[in-house]
Amino acid sequence: MRKENVWVWAATVFCSIVMVSCANKSGDISAEDDSEFVMLTDAVPDAILEIRYYGTYNFVGSRIDGYEEPTALLTKQAADSLKAVSDDVIKLGYRLKIYDAYRPQKGVDHFVRWAENIPDTLMKRYFYPDLDKSVLFEQEYIYEKSGHTRGSTVDLTLFDMQTEKEVDMGGTFDWFGPESHPDFCGNPETGEYTGDNSKSPAGRSITQEQFCNRMLLREAMLRHGFKALDSEWWHFTLKDEPFPNTYFTFPVKKK
Repeated sequence: MRKENVWVWAATVFCSIVMVSCANKSGDISAEDDSEFVMLTDAVPDAILEIRYYGTYNFVGSRIDGYEEPTALLTKQAADSLKAVSDDVIKLGYRLKIYDAYRPQKGVDHFVRWAENIPDTLMKRYFYPDLDKSVLFEQEYIYEKSGHTRGSTVDLTLFDMQTEKEVDMGGTFDWFGPESHPDFCGNPETGEYTGDNSKSPAGRSITQEQFCNRMLLREAMLRHGFKALDSEWWHFTLKDEPFPNTYFTFPVKKK
């Protein structure tokens, strides 16, 4: 191959790689394409799965559309970062327990239909006892789009290997209320516990130990490239997510 042709070939290959990378970053991928996703437990073998939307113990009270198997999927990049988190917390005697990861758009659509059906309050006492269901859209508990559907968001907690129980976070996953906010009773930026429960409509509170447990999870996730949500202590999204504009549609099932 002539020298100038080698340079042309090399430049073409380089440009192709850059174009693919940029396309992925802009979310230019079919919503039905699961090729850039992995099984979470393949990437993080120590993780424990409790996929709430495959079962009935969730705020809807039934299996959610699109959850065909009790498993979890994530983009390769998010799964790699979560593995680093797992390696960190294992040294401290914990494992990660996963409630939800990738969520297909049909699952989000199911949430929307449920929220619009105001009389259906089957699980109200477990997940939103202080709220009238009619405010769920207004107060942004339910959205028509979710970061989970982009594939790099995970809902999780810590599992104590010594006690063989979930770590006490002072509140259940998917609790609709200010008690779920990372700044409830403390400052997540400094890790300071204040005990200020003034935001709770029912005067609920969490202890200093429960707040510190939330911060332990938060700090481990932030340390490895995830960002937190200001309304849910369990929810984290990879900062540099590969498909920020794509809302995937393939179902949750084993690959």
